[in-house]
Amino acid sequence: MAAKSFDLIVIGAGPGGYVAAIRGAQLGLSVAIVEREHLGGICLNWGCIPTKALLRSSEVFHLMQRASEFGLKVDNIGYDLEAVVKRSRKVAGQLSGGIGHLMKKNKVSVFMGAATLAGKGKVSVKSKDGEETLTAKNIVLATGARARNLPGLEADGKRVWMYKDALQPPHMPKKLLVIGSGAIGIEFASFYNTLGADTTVVEVMDRILPVEDEEISKFAKKQFEKQGMKIMQKAVVKQLDRADDKVTAHIETGGKVTKHEFDTVISAVGIVGNVEDLGLEDLGVKIDRTHVVTDEYCRTGVEGLYAIGDIAGAPWLAHKASHEGVMVAELIAGQHAHPVKPESIAGCTYCHPQVASVGYTEAKAKELGFDVKVGRFPFIGNGKAIALGEPEGMIKTVFDAKTGELLGAHMVGAEVTELIQGYVVGRQLETTEEDLMNTVFPHPTLSEMMHESVLDAYGRVIHM
Repeated sequence: MAAKSFDLIVIGAGPGGYVAAIRGAQLGLSVAIVEREHLGGICLNWGCIPTKALLRSSEVFHLMQRASEFGLKVDNIGYDLEAVVKRSRKVAGQLSGGIGHLMKKNKVSVFMGAATLAGKGKVSVKSKDGEETLTAKNIVLATGARARNLPGLEADGKRVWMYKDALQPPHMPKKLLVIGSGAIGIEFASFYNTLGADTTVVEVMDRILPVEDEEISKFAKKQFEKQGMKIMQKAVVKQLDRADDKVTAHIETGGKVTKHEFDTVISAVGIVGNVEDLGLEDLGVKIDRTHVVTDEYCRTGVEGLYAIGDIAGAPWLAHKASHEGVMVAELIAGQHAHPVKPESIAGCTYCHPQVASVGYTEAKAKELGFDVKVGRFPFIGNGKAIALGEPEGMIKTVFDAKTGELLGAHMVGAEVTELIQGYVVGRQLETTEEDLMNTVFPHPTLSEMMHESVLDAYGRVIHM
């Protein structure tokens, strides 16, 4: 059978791959996309979207428990875990189906199966119907990543879970151990803790949410502890002894190992790139610690072969993958493309309280040699936050004292994952402190705190 020929073949239909395919098609390229499991990838099916649906349920449950504070009466508060999970899966399913529609609309040929690079410009697709060969001058690898499984801490789906198990729990944890306090670990800890699980988080670094600004990490930790979470920092889970109804964790802190019993463990200790069985080594693609090495334009060094998203390294975020997908499609179509700058990509964590940031932390800015001006503003000083019943939080801004450039913004509190975009746009437009100070923010809004934090950095704060 003759090989089917395209201008562009994308391997992987997550938020990097399917976006690259759509943008390529918009620019007049003939595009094929190969996906072995679900359109929408991990993000839509088993990651960003279903976790947000779960967290929304726990947030509403949390508010129901606080009803009397708002002058409301709610009796017999409870939840049905099965129904909560069912809603989450329905949300994911709706969006995954939508990707199929987008592929059709943009005339992207979809091949469901496992892809292998069969040589330069050649992709072999194995599906239940057999094997076929596709050819293209340009190939984009968007195969994503999967959860890291540490020896001895492997998931079994019964008592020790990965994110997929935690999204479809076989039981409600009573006593839960979460290993790892990055975004995934903290979001699951927040969800199950809110639903009443006695939750312990173990983090190997000296603080939780280790990529965030230190002040924000400390603030978030205090809030989690107020909610009853136990947090162990500079701690390592050495081994798990599994029984039918419990898991005994051997946890080392300060050189001493203690045993703790749990009925459920969630492992969230990072990710590894999906680089296996693609035929990358034969083509001479460089791989460093399970990630494909690329330049700023996502080129692999092999002509016509690009890598985007999680497989191409940090930050491991869906919006970074999508942006790289657009950039690579434009590059292939001969347009002027702009590389994605990692420090301009916002990170968002949907725990309670939410955490969001963009740019450099205060410590990183100083380490890079900047003379900094730092502003802060607490939620307690904001009318809208008090009216919402969400007075716990803070916004922190870091400026270059010499030029007024906004180097970084860091937030913890209600809805900060939506607020952060204001600073992202500001950084993209190379806004200075003066522009931000002269901007009129609407009242009453949470966004006013963004203004006040800037004013504070320059000794002009009004409401504090």
